[in-house]
Formats: sequence, structure tokens, C-alpha cells
Amino acid sequence: MLRRSLGRTGLTVSVPGLGCMGMSEFYGPADEAASRDALAGALDLGYDFLDTADTYGLGHNETLLGRFLAGRRDRVVVATKFGIVRRADSAERRIDNTPAYIASACDASLRRLGLDTIDLYYCHRRNPETPLAETVGAMARLVEQGKVRALGLSEVSPETLRAAHAIHPIAAVQSEYSLWSRGPEDGMLETCRDLGVTFVAYSPLGRGFLTGAIDPDRLAAGDFRKGNPRFQGAALAQNRRLLAGLGAIAERRGATPAQVALAWLVSRAPEVVPIPGARRRARLAENAAAVDLVLTPGEIAELDALFSPGAVAGARYAEGGTAGIEVL
Repeated sequence: MLRRSLGRTGLTVSVPGLGCMGMSEFYGPADEAASRDALAGALDLGYDFLDTADTYGLGHNETLLGRFLAGRRDRVVVATKFGIVRRADSAERRIDNTPAYIASACDASLRRLGLDTIDLYYCHRRNPETPLAETVGAMARLVEQGKVRALGLSEVSPETLRAAHAIHPIAAVQSEYSLWSRGPEDGMLETCRDLGVTFVAYSPLGRGFLTGAIDPDRLAAGDFRKGNPRFQGAALAQNRRLLAGLGAIAERRGATPAQVALAWLVSRAPEVVPIPGARRRARLAENAAAVDLVLTPGEIAELDALFSPGAVAGARYAEGGTAGIEVL
């Protein structure tokens, strides 16, 4: 398994890592037995970078990982997040970056995960109503207290990253990045390189679309992609044309579309660590094998042109889903 540095922490992590969100919600019903099997399969394959958040399943995802990690703590680097506050009885959410909330959220995550220390603790979304110095200062106190090893930010601008890094070293920034979401190429990757910050790419397979293995017309009830603009109407038709081009390249290489998409992402910069989600062992093995696929310069240029900025139709999120995202 390929390994890359986690900022300047001295830690290295597997490439790819594993996004665990889908094991709790958003992509259909949770199946704890299947999730535990997938997690065990991930460790067997060499994955050791597990990504969760307190909001995934309203704490369910952290609890799931906590049960799994018993006796396995020394084999993994665990990342979780705070900041998106939801309630079980409401679809509304708010963004909380206040120091008091950060302290309580960290303690709650530690309990659910069954850990003494979180390896990487992200601010999941930024609320500008709380001064950045207060938010990062509260996160830094968690490091001083031994509750957190390293700090991260999610979906922030390069300017916010530089300002935060000046207050306390930031190990990683997490944002959506894939062939069909290329916003981080507009300054963020360069900023990460300048500061020695790892860029963690979530949804590196376009929420499953780039695998070519899902039928957007047959998504399960409760799958949030049913309301995602890129999976609807004319936008979906355009994006299917792009997927066909990706599939043609994959066929020429004897690979899957997912492997080509991940290989492209890994080639972008040594700071990039994709964390595709997966709930089955077979998908985990497919994704892990992608790092062995070396694309030619011509293939990379072909993919760049096919998925050029503006070619993908539809917004990343439905209206109301962009709160706390600084760069769309």
C-alpha cells in the first residue's frame, strides 16, 4: 500500500484511506455486520487511515468505529470532525465553532470512539461568526491536553488555511476533490504544498458516480444523491457522457473507471490522500489496487480535457447544503 505523510506530524497514512460516512447514513440503510466486515477487510488490505465525524449518523459512525477499534488501536490513524450540529427530530443543522462546543464535542467523540487521543481532529465546517483565532485556539488546547495529536480544517479557503496555520500548525485540509470536482486546483493544492499540509480528498469517486457501478435512476430510499443536482435531469445526461469517456480509457488500460479516477487523483500531487468510501471488501480491494496504476502523460491530459472545469453539470450540493463551505 502506498503511504504519504500526514502534514509534518511524523505520521504516515495509507493511500487510499477509508471514508466511513456511508456505513451510517446518506447512501441507504446501515448494516453494522457488513460494515464491521468491511473495516476488517480494510485493515487486511493495508488501509490504516479511517475518517469519520461526530455528525455521521448522529454519533453512530464514531460508535461503530469505537466498537471495531477495540484491540486494534495501534493499527490505525483515526480522523474525526466537529462543527456540524444536527438533531434526530429535525432536518435542520447549524455550524458551531465556539470554544465551549469544541471542548464538549471532542470529549463526546473520545467516548464514542473509545480513545484517549484522536489522531487528527478537523473543524468540519467554518462559522465566520466565531473568530478563527478562537476556534483554532480551542483546538490547540486539545493538543496541549493530549486529547488530539494534530489539527485539520475542512472546506476552507487557502486564505483561511494560511491564517489558521499561523496560529497553530495545521496537518491536513479536507475538501471534495475528484475528476468532477476540481476546485482545489485553484490555489488550495499550492497552498498545502507551501505549508507542508496534507490534502485529504473526500468523495474522490464523485459520490460513487465515477465508478460506473451505480444507477442514479435506482437509488435507494434515503440516499441523499436522489436530491443532488449532478444526479438529476439534463445534468445527469451530460455527466453520463463524461463517464462514458472515463470508461473508454479504463477499458483500454484493463482497469475499472474507479481505478482510473483514483490513479488520476494520486498523480496530482504528493500531498493528496484520497479517502473513498466503501462498504464491501471487493470495492476496498479495487480501490487499493488503483495506486499501482500509473497513467501516461497522454492519458492524464485526456482526462484533464474530458473533465475540464465547467464540463461537469450541476452543483456539488443541493440548495442549503453549502453552509460552512468557503469555496464552491
